[in-house]
Amino acid sequence: MRFFRKFLAYFFLILGSLVMIFPFLWMIICSFKTHAEVIKFPPTFWPSHFSFENYTKAFSKAPFGKYFINSVIVMILSVLTTTTTAILGAFAFSKMKFPGKHIIFSVLLSLMMIPFEMLIITNYTTIVKLNLYNTIPALVMPFIANIFYTYILKNFFDTVSDSLYYSARIDGASNWLYLWRVLVPIAKPSLFTIILLNALSSWNSFMWPLYVTSDAKARTLPYGLQVFTTEAASLNELLMAASTIVVLPMILLFVIARKYIVNGVSTGGLKGV
Repeated sequence: MRFFRKFLAYFFLILGSLVMIFPFLWMIICSFKTHAEVIKFPPTFWPSHFSFENYTKAFSKAPFGKYFINSVIVMILSVLTTTTTAILGAFAFSKMKFPGKHIIFSVLLSLMMIPFEMLIITNYTTIVKLNLYNTIPALVMPFIANIFYTYILKNFFDTVSDSLYYSARIDGASNWLYLWRVLVPIAKPSLFTIILLNALSSWNSFMWPLYVTSDAKARTLPYGLQVFTTEAASLNELLMAASTIVVLPMILLFVIARKYIVNGVSTGGLKGV
C-alpha cells in the first residue's frame, strides 16, 4: 500500500512536470522549424533539420541585441539597488531600536496587498516630471525598494543572536561595520535568493516598460517581443525564435538556482514578524 501511494505521488508529479515543460519544449523546437513545418497539420514534432535561420531573421527584423543589453542593464541596476535597500532596511528593523519599529514594519508589509497596477499613474507622473521618460533609470526607480525582500532578510537577521551584535559593538565595531562584515556574509543564502527573485522579476517585467518606453532606446526584451509579435504577423517560427531568446536565459537561471531560491525563502520565512 505504501509503495502504491508513493508510485501515485511520483506519477502525478512527473505528469504535472511534463505538462508544464511541454509548452517551453514545443516553443524551442518550433523555433528551428520552417514556416511550412510550423503550419503543417497534423503537426510534426521534430523539424526536418535544425537551423538557426529563424534566429538570424528575428534579429534582422527587430533590434533584439539592443533589447537584450537594455534588459541586462536594467536587471543589474535593479538587483544592486533593491538588494542594498533590502539589506539596510532589514538591519534597521531587525537589530536597531527606535519608537514604532513594529508598527512601521507592519504598515509596510500591509502595502504588499496593494497591486502595482494601482500605482502606475502616480509612478508614471513622477517619471515624466523628472524628465526620465524613455530612459533606463525610469525602468529601475519604482523598484528600488521591495518590502518582500526586506521581510525575507529581516527574518534571517532575527535568527542571528544579539550576543554577536553586542560582542562586535564591545570590540569597537560600528553598526555599519557589523552589518557588512558579519551579518551580510552570514546571510548569503537569503541574499542569493533575493538576487535571483529580483533578477527574474526584472527580466520578465512587461507592463511598466510598456508605459515608460516608446522606442528601442530603452525598450526591454518582453516589451520588444510584444512589438515584434505585431510586426511578424503570422510568421510563427520567428515568434518562437524571438520568444526563446526572451525566455531561455531565465529558464536556465531558474534551473541552476532553484535549490537556492527554495532554501532561501524557507529559511527567511520561518520566523514571524
